[in-house]
Amino acid sequence: MDVFPDFDGLAGIGELSEAIGAVLMFVLIIAVLMLIVSGIAWAIGAATGNYQAASKGRTGVLVSLGAAILAGGAVAWMNWLIGIGQQL
Repeated sequence: MDVFPDFDGLAGIGELSEAIGAVLMFVLIIAVLMLIVSGIAWAIGAATGNYQAASKGRTGVLVSLGAAILAGGAVAWMNWLIGIGQQL
């Protein structure tokens, strides 16, 4: 039995794929900008002895890294699931 997902069976799947790609690009760009700003805030807070600002900067760095990992990993995970589904 050869069962696999038919992505061409849905109307507008090409436009949906382009829209998801565009949203993913914006998420990754915002995550990188957030990483830069949070890293600067962390460095300035640590250098001036403002531990609250350093803590907020560190939290921002971790959140931006998590968002970038989730956004990038979602594509790889979906491709892996599709590959597994084709083998069943």
